[in-house]
Amino acid sequence: MSSAFEPHNIIVTGGCGFIGSNFVRWVAQNHPEVHVTVLDKLTYAGNPENIAGLPESQVELVVGDICDADLLDRIVPGHDAIVHYAAESHNDNSIRDPEPFVQTNVVGTYRLLEAVRKYGIRYHHVSTDEVYGDLALDEPRRFRPDDPYKPSSPYSSTKASSDLLVRAWARTYGIHATISNCSNNYGPYQHVEKFIPRQVTNILCGIRPKLYGTGENVRDWIHTEDHSRAVWDILTKGRIGETYLIGANGEKSNIEVLREILSLMGQPEDAFDWVRDRPGHDRRYAIDPTKLEEELGWRPIHTDFAEGLQQTIKWYEDHEGWWRPAKEATERKYAEQGQ
Repeated sequence: MSSAFEPHNIIVTGGCGFIGSNFVRWVAQNHPEVHVTVLDKLTYAGNPENIAGLPESQVELVVGDICDADLLDRIVPGHDAIVHYAAESHNDNSIRDPEPFVQTNVVGTYRLLEAVRKYGIRYHHVSTDEVYGDLALDEPRRFRPDDPYKPSSPYSSTKASSDLLVRAWARTYGIHATISNCSNNYGPYQHVEKFIPRQVTNILCGIRPKLYGTGENVRDWIHTEDHSRAVWDILTKGRIGETYLIGANGEKSNIEVLREILSLMGQPEDAFDWVRDRPGHDRRYAIDPTKLEEELGWRPIHTDFAEGLQQTIKWYEDHEGWWRPAKEATERKYAEQGQ
């Protein structure tokens, strides 16, 4: 393991999004000596309320596009690291219109890498397990860092592209970069278009939840706080040029998760509607986090999924003012797609 890197002034791209804002909050609470500049375009998925209440002396918001090279030239100098969360990330949206995904996920990553190369700072790239494609439902194997890439959707293919750019810039130009690929996150501040918050807020609104296909598709769930802790460990202790997979051994089928939500919210387990499956829907994701655990000593804290899910449900119950403004438009969009 390389000697520990101690950042003092970092940029977090996409820091007003779900996973990015949880990371910003975690850093603010656990490393008050670190100043965070949040760079966020504030698309529909970026909400400044996600970082509201954090100390202004420690967390600064810059509204802008990671594709804007001139902006990066203005804000990157003086920072010692970029943690890159910003991404277009919704599979259904990528199937309907891939262009924003190519622009943000590929071109945006290129711009950041060039800024990192120009100013000689550290870079951590946050990615997804979806770059590896999917596994059979009955396959004992889990994804490992050196597995070949087999992305299925426009979203996952653009994330795979960005990962490969990082690897190339690390090898060719010698930038100090690390990559992490994480499984499905859950927790507070997640947009209502995503699986868990959509089901929870549907029930809170008196709308029957909806489930794709047969519901047998398996996802590997991790609480976003555990993800944040892992990213910090990789940024500060990870080996340059290496890829680490972040997972908490949380494999659950979609129907299991939905039934757990229904049960925790006092609903019958069959109180949902089936809808047609997503095109090219990946069957199963599963992460092998052995490298992260053995090299960096990381372990998940939120190991009881039902408990974490209950806390998440309570957050949405207590923060209706946060999610309500986006709910109607989200459901209207899904209804147009028959979902």
